[in-house]
Amino acid sequence: MNHQDVKNQLLQNAEVKADYEKLKVLYDIKREIIRLRIEQGLSQKELATKVGTRQSAISRLESCEYNPSIEFLNKVAHALGKELEVKFN
Repeated sequence: MNHQDVKNQLLQNAEVKADYEKLKVLYDIKREIIRLRIEQGLSQKELATKVGTRQSAISRLESCEYNPSIEFLNKVAHALGKELEVKFN
C-alpha cells in the first residue's frame, strides 16, 4: 500500500476528511513557499535573511508546527518577489 492508497482510505472517514479539508489551505500555502524558495535557489537561512527573521522561523513555517500570521506570509511573499493575495470563494 502506497501513500496515496493510505490517504484515500483515511479520507473515507468523514471526520478525517473534514480535518484534512480544514488544513488543506495552510498545507498548500506552505508547499508553495517551499516550491518558490527552492526554485529561486534559496536556503531557509537565505530566505530568513531576506524576510528579516531567523532560519528557525522559516523552518517552522515550512513544517506544520504553527500557523503563520497574514503579516508574516506577506513578508515571505515579498522576499520571494511575490504578492500575497487572499481570496474568499
